[in-house]
Amino acid sequence: MKPESKLWALVKKKTPKINWTRLEASSGLSSQGLPDLLGYNDSCGFFMLELKIAHSPKISFSPHQKLWAMTRPKRNFILCQHAPRASGRRQNHLTVKLYQSSAIHGLLIDHRETPCLAQDDWEHIQRLLLNEPADG
Repeated sequence: MKPESKLWALVKKKTPKINWTRLEASSGLSSQGLPDLLGYNDSCGFFMLELKIAHSPKISFSPHQKLWAMTRPKRNFILCQHAPRASGRRQNHLTVKLYQSSAIHGLLIDHRETPCLAQDDWEHIQRLLLNEPADG
């Protein structure tokens, strides 16, 4: 299974309050920059999520993806899984970070230096996607 497909399976498993629709590349919409996932919940409505796998500090985006992220900053997110290429030993922990789409400029340079909304906390990630207030 491809890394992005594994990330998609993880998103579905870890965000049970969200109804997800995967926007298939075969539809031609992905070539227009449309994010990978359309999320929905009655409490917040629709939102978009782009899935990215980072093997290096810079994350690759197509020109259409860049334009989409920059021109649609509300309720539009990027979920990045840092998966460094194997260098002799196996990685046990893959970091997952959620960003606003407006963070794309930093992700193009170095995702490690770009402030994220949440890291490795699926409950918090789900709350942010659903636009729910933090507990407490």
